[in-house]
Amino acid sequence: MVTVTGEEIKAAVAAQREWVTRLFDRLRQDGLDEPGVSRDPYGAGEQRAHATVTAIARDLGLEISGDAAANLYMTLPGRDRSAPRTIVGSHLDSVPHGGNFDGAAGVVAGLASIAALKQLGIAPARDLSVMGIRAEESIWFQVSYIGSRGALGTLPDGALDVRRIDTGRTLADHIRECGGDPAALATGTRHLDPASIRAYLELHIEQAPSLVEAGKPVGVCTGIPGNFRYPNARIEGANDHVGLPRRFRRDASLAGAEFAMAMDTLWAEYDERGIPMACTIGRFYTDPAQHGMTIVPGSFHFSLDVRAYSETVLAVLDKEVDAIVAGIEQRRGVRFHLGTKARAAVGPADPTIKAGLENSIASLAIPSLHLGSPASHDGAAFAACGVPIGMIFVKNANGSHNPFEAMEINDFLAGTSVLTHWLSTNLD
Repeated sequence: MVTVTGEEIKAAVAAQREWVTRLFDRLRQDGLDEPGVSRDPYGAGEQRAHATVTAIARDLGLEISGDAAANLYMTLPGRDRSAPRTIVGSHLDSVPHGGNFDGAAGVVAGLASIAALKQLGIAPARDLSVMGIRAEESIWFQVSYIGSRGALGTLPDGALDVRRIDTGRTLADHIRECGGDPAALATGTRHLDPASIRAYLELHIEQAPSLVEAGKPVGVCTGIPGNFRYPNARIEGANDHVGLPRRFRRDASLAGAEFAMAMDTLWAEYDERGIPMACTIGRFYTDPAQHGMTIVPGSFHFSLDVRAYSETVLAVLDKEVDAIVAGIEQRRGVRFHLGTKARAAVGPADPTIKAGLENSIASLAIPSLHLGSPASHDGAAFAACGVPIGMIFVKNANGSHNPFEAMEINDFLAGTSVLTHWLSTNLD
């Protein structure tokens, strides 16, 4: 194994600046949907992005392959092809009108790291794959980690039958159209055996401005939250005249408002106790076919996402949500229909990988923080299967899922230098 210094690694990564900048510009064009990008999963935007990075990978001399979920693998072969490989991965899809860097930065970082390693003459003993993962953004199909769980053979029952929110077509149809094999996925066929993966690494922009606040370019992830979700919840009350006295009302909208405030109060209580969690009510509306200024709403729709860094905490929160619902039903004479519950497991960062990333940061003299991820990432799907995972965050203003994401290229190169340094010492 070639031994290189931290300064040599930073210089090799910096040498990739020009083509990396052009690649980000091209990826933006692949999904341009002003004011941001819409790289729709298993659709035209994501397809264009996969073609774009495939062309770069071919220029780097990497092996190109895919799987039944149409994930993309760009591999630098190791000397021992039978040894468990290292995967650097992230997604190339976006939320509607999202930003250009959420997800894509991780794929670009993997390719830039390989380019830097090759420039430094470092030939890995084991395969190193950059994985372009499909459909991480659950807003489109209301299912988490479709690409990664498809690769790992852990897609939930019924996932292939869900319909994309804009096209109304099933996930199976979309996968087939993009060259995947939904029939193989339906049998639980796994392309990635967890035993064949030494580690999964991901670089991602930060999604809350912690690094911006601290003025540090990179962060080391301490864990990915798990969650439970109700994508299509509904409250059933009664449509009544606007003059109906309060004691007779079964007002679904006020029941929804009470539920929202109860969840916010619960969150504040957990904050006071120093237990990290979050809840989000992303959809929140009366039925447009029936609502009106002089009608007491008899139907109210909402979605709920509750997340935490501990399975024990999630289990307690699950029961507390049930108790809140039961109390509102009793007080207001309404009925909650929460619908199908989706779950995603907590993804703890592997202690050894975390320590290795900290050593890399020290060797490169790059200022950093420890950060718990506020968001879900494909790494959690790998961790749930027993694969050791690690994540690097890059400073980014304006959050993610935001058309105005503002990652600076210098900060991206700093994060990529950390990734490259870790790879240089962990590919034997």
